[in-house]
Amino acid sequence: MLAVIGGSGLGSLRGEVRALEMETIEAIRTPYGGPVQVDICRLKNVRIAFLPRHAAGDRVPAHKVNYKANIWALQSLGVDRIIATNTVGGISEDLPPGAMAIPKQLIDYTWGRESSYFDGADQEPRHIDFTWPYDLSLREALRDAAARVEKPIKFGGVYGVLQGPRLETAAEILRLRRDGCDMVGMTSMPEAVLARELEIPYACLALSVNWAAGLGDGVIDMKDIKRVHGFGTVELIGIIEALIESEALK
Repeated sequence: MLAVIGGSGLGSLRGEVRALEMETIEAIRTPYGGPVQVDICRLKNVRIAFLPRHAAGDRVPAHKVNYKANIWALQSLGVDRIIATNTVGGISEDLPPGAMAIPKQLIDYTWGRESSYFDGADQEPRHIDFTWPYDLSLREALRDAAARVEKPIKFGGVYGVLQGPRLETAAEILRLRRDGCDMVGMTSMPEAVLARELEIPYACLALSVNWAAGLGDGVIDMKDIKRVHGFGTVELIGIIEALIESEALK
């Protein structure tokens, strides 16, 4: 089963995707906390699990998300692929507000987050390969879905994951640019590595909602971010819908 993890502003697929049928709402308790709410939906005979990363109303900030419980809950439902949506700030010139990307790489600048299932006192550490954090076949499926809805998209790039919840300083963004980052956000880690530990292919669909700090005109305006997020989310949902419809044709 395919899972979609909704980022900021995408708390549900209900009412967003045409012809989507709700099957059930699961409240899953996990060894890492919970309950985790997951909507089980169906579109054209394809079952989808939808998980709102920040919970209803976007009330949980990125650094407080229970990533371990979320990914474990999806695995318990039989999820075998995850598409995560993320809002980011654009660093590279081809990621202005409203642009989208399917990143190829990430750099983790977060700290203090629970980032492994294999860190208990009674467990041996598991050193997984994380050379390519995002699954290529899922990335290609997202690229093809974007092409079907005629949405230009950056296929590649490096996602710099910062701690939050504050936005970055201009100096931090200059550092990220020197490090090779094309975009900056707060949520792709440890989500991506936890999915890898549970052997679930994972890819990111990122929406740029602002120029990163110091790269635009003046300070970052949350009203502008919400405006871009509004129309950008419509296009993001269109890509997800096209991806699900392609699953129905297989």
